Amino acid sequence: MTELDDDARPDARQAQDDAIRAVVTRLSRPHASGGAVIERAAIVAEGADAAAIVAWVVAHAGEPETVAPRASGRGLHGGRLSGGPGAASDTPRRYVLPVGALT
Repeated sequence: MTELDDDARPDARQAQDDAIRAVVTRLSRPHASGGAVIERAAIVAEGADAAAIVAWVVAHAGEPETVAPRASGRGLHGGRLSGGPGAASDTPRRYVLPVGALT
């Protein structure tokens, strides 16, 4: 599953879309909102197709889940160690898809 050129045939694009949808369906689980949620770790574990999967999720109204910041710990490095502001990464841990995105 690699990205297709803009010149690609519509049936080839549909086949790629269907293939990515199948992967997302396999990796996702139900979310409290009624939609689905997919972990970033599961996407990355798919290997070279991870960027195409994230692009598909975003193109189908998937949103990075916002995580409430934890209270920072004490001391100079407290925020970094507790995952607060200034933590190692602001990369979302999972993406939430709306109801009907996988159908």
